[in-house]
Amino acid sequence: MRSLLIIRMENIICGPDQLESVVLPETLLEDNGYQASISVGADDVKPLLTKADAVVLDLPIEEITALEHILTHSRSIPMLWWCSPYTATSSVQACEIESAIDGILTPTMKEQELHWALHFAAKLCVERQQWHSERQQLVSRLEDRKWIDMAKGILADMKKISEAEAYDILRKKAMNDRKRLVDVATAIVKAHQLLQS
Repeated sequence: MRSLLIIRMENIICGPDQLESVVLPETLLEDNGYQASISVGADDVKPLLTKADAVVLDLPIEEITALEHILTHSRSIPMLWWCSPYTATSSVQACEIESAIDGILTPTMKEQELHWALHFAAKLCVERQQWHSERQQLVSRLEDRKWIDMAKGILADMKKISEAEAYDILRKKAMNDRKRLVDVATAIVKAHQLLQS
């Protein structure tokens, strides 16, 4: 992980006398051998995102959710928050915001700390992707189960048989038609609903 995209919504707001004491994420990253490109605003994020290994969000925590949708749907990439006096000024309630942040970087980090923070962020990003994929599979299975249970109930009621026997009928029909069980169940439920209306 060598190339990082830094996103900030606007330029740093501070006086010229404070600017010398401000450590910018690009300064810290470049001083430690990383390449940093900067995006000010959401407009130019997508083209720069294709070249980046990770994203550093240099903005207040409550502004992260606005960009999160763009980032997670464009490309799955580790997201780190730049925690500085200018981005950590929000209230305690902002910490309760759900976000896909994989790590935190601070202006006082040394080379090894920076390296490990980026390493663990990459690892957490992979785990987050796996959890998301597993969740989608579970939701899909629950949806399939719902259709199958409704079809079993319809068949059991119409044919005056047990649900176990209705399930066997569904399974045999799916095998004979070379279709998925849920597709046969969905067709039965929709046909029944059409006949009932």
